[in-house]
Amino acid sequence: MRKLGISLILIFLGLVAFHFIISPTKDEFKENDVYDEIISRGKIRVGINTDSKPFGFINEKGLVDGYDADLAKYIAQYIVRSRDRIEFVPVTPSNRLIKVSTGKVDIVISTVTITPQREEIVDFSIPYDSAGLAILVKSNSAIKSLTDLSGQTVGVVFGTTAEKNMKNLVPTANLRGFRTYNAAYKALKNNHIDAITSDDTILSRYTVDDKSVKLLPKRYSNEPYGIAFKKGYSTAKLKENIDFAVRDLQQKNVITRLRKKWEIRTL
Repeated sequence: MRKLGISLILIFLGLVAFHFIISPTKDEFKENDVYDEIISRGKIRVGINTDSKPFGFINEKGLVDGYDADLAKYIAQYIVRSRDRIEFVPVTPSNRLIKVSTGKVDIVISTVTITPQREEIVDFSIPYDSAGLAILVKSNSAIKSLTDLSGQTVGVVFGTTAEKNMKNLVPTANLRGFRTYNAAYKALKNNHIDAITSDDTILSRYTVDDKSVKLLPKRYSNEPYGIAFKKGYSTAKLKENIDFAVRDLQQKNVITRLRKKWEIRTL
């Protein structure tokens, strides 16, 4: 019996030792801190929509330009101490949150509206700007308000809050999705849709040089824009630093100057 008891004890101790050998420690589950990775890398990777003039677009020199690009450069100045130590990665409204969640980019600056649903997927900075849901129609359109969209074909861009807002506000509208704003705009011009709904800050650019379209005066929502990061503790330090940067830029009226520079028009 004594030998059996000793054998059982040895087996138990062996199992315990085996458990500690093969079981991962807490540190193995710990994600690398994104802020520390950025500092080590020496540059910040920013997801930006390049089909959203004046926020993000490719200029005549082939470079990423616009309000979002300028804001990203200011953020880079705070994080990596240089406006030039930045890598722009093109994203779309439908894939931007996936890109940041999977670490393809460090942050996304792409007119991302902060919503409770999105906050379950990613973390956000404090709001740096805001917009309102608006309607773009042809200048000779009989559509005067949101209620006139009932039974009409309305263009929305996949992945934007406009898609969900329209389903709630005008469930009888026929929604047609597009991958880009320019595609929706061309469809409106070619009479394939009756209206486009999205942020006023984005749609207003089409009225600047094209008098055949107009933006209806009323706004139907408040859309606070935030900088998006991967959700979790790995971006806590990054969020803290970017929140500080956003507050400082607001206090120094940099956001106001960017809106003026890029002629961001809202009512």
